[in-house]
Amino acid sequence: MTTIGLIGAGHIGTAVAQLAVDHGHDVVVSNSRGPETLAETVAELGPRAEADTAQGAAERGEIVVVTIPLKAYRSVPIEPLAGKVVIDTNNYYPQRDGQIAELDDGSATSAGLLQEHLPQSHVVKAFNHIAFNHLTEHATPAGTAHRRALAIAGDDETAKATVSALIDELGFDVVDVGPLAESWRIEPGTPGYGPRLDADGMREALAAAQR
Repeated sequence: MTTIGLIGAGHIGTAVAQLAVDHGHDVVVSNSRGPETLAETVAELGPRAEADTAQGAAERGEIVVVTIPLKAYRSVPIEPLAGKVVIDTNNYYPQRDGQIAELDDGSATSAGLLQEHLPQSHVVKAFNHIAFNHLTEHATPAGTAHRRALAIAGDDETAKATVSALIDELGFDVVDVGPLAESWRIEPGTPGYGPRLDADGMREALAAAQR
């Protein structure tokens, strides 16, 4: 059993939390409005879920999921995440986040920005290219034929192995994109972003991506 902290309790965060508690993990959920606003979410998730502040979720989580609008990434607590695996689900949507020059010119990735903000953490990009409802609808046991695959990216191999094991447990095969610098291959507008693909299909989509 692992305690998973969630910074952000929107659609993706809540779906990941649901999968986690369904597989016996404890979750600590947070949002920008305060834990008292998450009473209904926690009640729906059940006894393995608690609400806390973002600081509390960062401190208590053994693995921490950052699932907030990209424009807010600098609000993520730094010190309590030092040395921890941090899963980044964020995507860059200029109409929501405003223009970010280094993303517009391709010199950085959204996950890379979070890694720069958290220099002592091990950021792994995951869960950013699947609709929230598909996280629970498409999850299947390991070995299922044509099991849906999710892509990950990260600079730390041990952290990627940790996240891969979690994703496999939650119901999906994993395809490794490579380092965070390659995570653009699974950002909005790429072939792998959105469709239901098995591992072979995901590898083809990643290879076909153009920046």
